[in-house]
Amino acid sequence: METLTVRRVVEAPVADVFDWCATTTHYTRSPYVLAARLARRGADAPYGVGAVRVHTWLIGRFRERITAYDPPYGFDYTVERSFPPARHRLGRMTFSETSGGTLVEWTTTFEVRAPFAAAALTRVFAKPVVAHVFGDILRAADAALTGGAGHR
Repeated sequence: METLTVRRVVEAPVADVFDWCATTTHYTRSPYVLAARLARRGADAPYGVGAVRVHTWLIGRFRERITAYDPPYGFDYTVERSFPPARHRLGRMTFSETSGGTLVEWTTTFEVRAPFAAAALTRVFAKPVVAHVFGDILRAADAALTGGAGHR
């Protein structure tokens, strides 16, 4: 299993950044995310505990369930199903106020399931690709919340 963390400061208030990142449909502002939808509402909030999110990226499809929800400071999720198949231990986004806005830390622990060399495949190919997509989604959040370039 590989753990990956992507960090970015978004120049917006923590509550706004949390709301943007919790709302999965915003992820399509990245060209790497082809579709994103809320498949099931959460217990106490649309994207709260129990919510199911479905994402289609250029590299695959992911069905996620929200397992912890603490607005505006963080939420956890697990990938229940994916194609290509992967094992997933934890996904977490945390949000903290900084002098420049909001620090977002997006962490995931995963491994591509493959008959041979799963660890190497994850480390060499999947981890850099996931890092790039996470970074681009956070760039899109920054652009959307600050009116910056790259906003679509």
